[in-house]
Amino acid sequence: MPDTLAAGGPDQPFGLLYGTSEPMRNLYRQIERVAATALTVLIIGESGTGKELIAKTIHDKSERAGGPFIPVNCGAIPASLIEGELFGHEKGSFTGALQQHVGYFENAAGGTIFLDEVTEMAPEMQIKLLRVLETGSFHRVGGTEQIQVDVRVIAATNRDPQLAAREGRFREDLLYRLAVIPLRVPPLRERQDDIELLAQRFLDQFNAAEKTSKTFSRRTLEALRQNPWPGNVRELKNAVHRAFILADQVVEFAPPAPAPRGRRTVRKEGSVEVWVGTPLFDAQREIILATLAHFGGDKRQAASTLGISLKTLYNRLETYKAGAKSGG
Repeated sequence: MPDTLAAGGPDQPFGLLYGTSEPMRNLYRQIERVAATALTVLIIGESGTGKELIAKTIHDKSERAGGPFIPVNCGAIPASLIEGELFGHEKGSFTGALQQHVGYFENAAGGTIFLDEVTEMAPEMQIKLLRVLETGSFHRVGGTEQIQVDVRVIAATNRDPQLAAREGRFREDLLYRLAVIPLRVPPLRERQDDIELLAQRFLDQFNAAEKTSKTFSRRTLEALRQNPWPGNVRELKNAVHRAFILADQVVEFAPPAPAPRGRRTVRKEGSVEVWVGTPLFDAQREIILATLAHFGGDKRQAASTLGISLKTLYNRLETYKAGAKSGG
């Protein structure tokens, strides 16, 4: 699922965004101005801050709202395939090209294309993207026909684009062309007033999905506010989900205590890093909870993926739940 930027009151969203903190209000004002133009936008923010939702909100508030919104993760497409994915290819243009393929840019005609992780794009593709931005046209791989498209480009990066340009990893001329209007997204640590609202919104979503009515304890809300959240809103949502899965009625959360040197796990989106020396019990717990959260709480699917029986999974969760209640 896309990155999640949220919080503000459930009844007071700004497009797809939530938050009432001053940094977010400033961002909303910028989005309003940007949406009224057709200019290219570069969204700059850490991983997990919700850059795709910001791009979609700009699109929805623009005159192109009736057109398509096409998100593309440039960092996830192999360098050998990205040109064909962006601009399409003709039948027979390479081995395996059994038919003509229309690329993302053509599919986004009349709307907006969102190029996430644009600074991860290979240098040769940066040149081609710059040409498209300057001329509004391209040709499919293996084709000769110039295709003109009316597309608004919104790009995003979790890197410092100026540093990437100075280090030669990103073309300076492309940076200037993309960053006609730069938008900086505040990390969660700069909008602590939104944390409780965000957490409650996520809890409401999980309750609605599972038809439960779980609540946060007062100390949990305080613990949520004290956490540094290096993974930003995405990390907060995953943490609330894990705590929700383990809770009976009252959802408890406590920031992880500092682990002994060489003994810890690190949670990342879609993965868990286990350091050498981590106790086996701790490593298994992190992997099981992360897998369960990944599958949206679907215990049967999580158990199947982990290669254990459903009964074993329930037993492990009961053990972890008992440990959480005892402070272990």
